[in-house]
Amino acid sequence: MTNLVRDLNPTLARADAGAVLVGRWPLRHTPPMAVTTAWENRPWPEGLVSVNVYVSTDGQDVLVYEQWADEPDGPYSPMGAEPVAYRLYRSGLRENAPVPGCVVIVSVEFDGPDRERQERWVDTVFAALAAETDLHPGGISGHFHTSLDGTRVLNYAEWTDEASHQEALDNSGRGTVGSAPEWLRVLEFPGVRRNEFRRYHLHASLARTGPTGVTG
Repeated sequence: MTNLVRDLNPTLARADAGAVLVGRWPLRHTPPMAVTTAWENRPWPEGLVSVNVYVSTDGQDVLVYEQWADEPDGPYSPMGAEPVAYRLYRSGLRENAPVPGCVVIVSVEFDGPDRERQERWVDTVFAALAAETDLHPGGISGHFHTSLDGTRVLNYAEWTDEASHQEALDNSGRGTVGSAPEWLRVLEFPGVRRNEFRRYHLHASLARTGPTGVTG
C-alpha cells in the first residue's frame, strides 16, 4: 500500500526518480490546491515518486514538478498544461545548505534536438561556477535537467530568498549569478534560442513512501 507524506523539502537527486515531468500554466487556469487534492484523493499510478507544486513569486503562475521512476506511459498527471519530460543530468549543492526560501526555474531552449549539446551547455555552466572565487551566499543548489526530446535544459536552483537571487544578478551586471570571465561562454553558447527564469515558492509537496515500481 502507498502512503503519502507532505514534505516541505523535496529531494531532487532521488535514486528512485529516473524521469521528471514539469508543467507550467497561469494560476487562474488551475489553482495549486486542485493539483494536490487530485493526487491525495486518487490511487497513484505505479512509478510516481513525488508531486511538488509551486506558485510564482509574482502570484501569476503555477508550476508542477513530478518525479517518476521512469517516463510514464500515459497522461496520468492532472496538470493544467501538457508537461515536458526531463531527466536529471547533474547537480551541485553547497555544504551545510540552509532551507531554501525560493526556487528559481531556469529554462533554456535550443534551436533543435541535440543531447550532447544539452550536456555541454550544463557543463559550461558548472565550469563558470567553478571559476568563481566568491559565489553569492544566497545560492544553495542547482539541479540541471535535460529534456528527453533533446531540445531543452531546466535548472531547478534553490536560493535562500528572492532578494539574494536578484542581488547576484545585479552584482554580475550581465544577468548571470557570477562575474567570472567564463560566464561569457554561457552567454555566447551557440544554438540557444531562449534563456529565461522565473522564481517560485513551494506550495505543497507529496512524496510516496511505498514501492515505486523500480526493479533491479
